[in-house]
Amino acid sequence: MHGRRAPGVRRAGPGSAAVVLLLALGACLAGCSDGTSPSDVASAASSLASEAGDSLASATAEAGRRFNEFKNGLDARDEVKLGDRVTIDSAGRATVKATATNPTSAAKTYAIQVDFRDKGGNLLDTVVVTLNDVPAGAAKDATARSTRTLSGDVTADVARAVRT
Repeated sequence: MHGRRAPGVRRAGPGSAAVVLLLALGACLAGCSDGTSPSDVASAASSLASEAGDSLASATAEAGRRFNEFKNGLDARDEVKLGDRVTIDSAGRATVKATATNPTSAAKTYAIQVDFRDKGGNLLDTVVVTLNDVPAGAAKDATARSTRTLSGDVTADVARAVRT
């Protein structure tokens, strides 16, 4: 892992679809009385897992696209810190404070990729936060917010950061 990780709340990650599948299959095999077959349950769980994977792939692609906009950016990961705690906002999104400290003699713009992970280190979501006009020799804060709802023990780390 790169950067500093912040403890917080946990989300049922993409692997949780397998847990749901096993629990649902077990319950169904024990007696599906509503006409649901084990294959129906497996199909539903597979669909959920696919949607979670598609959402994460989309967020990852968007992060890559946003970083491509920062031509000739210098690695600034050492100039960026995350808050001590990931929290869940009223919409169910994970949030964490990101602070960029500009050591140069001119205002700079920062792009910070924040990865949200579960307790096991599995990637749940990724976002890019842009901090414009961080003053010379000063710090500026922003909030990184997940693109989808997360719950459980969620951590955050700086995957990469650049300044221009």
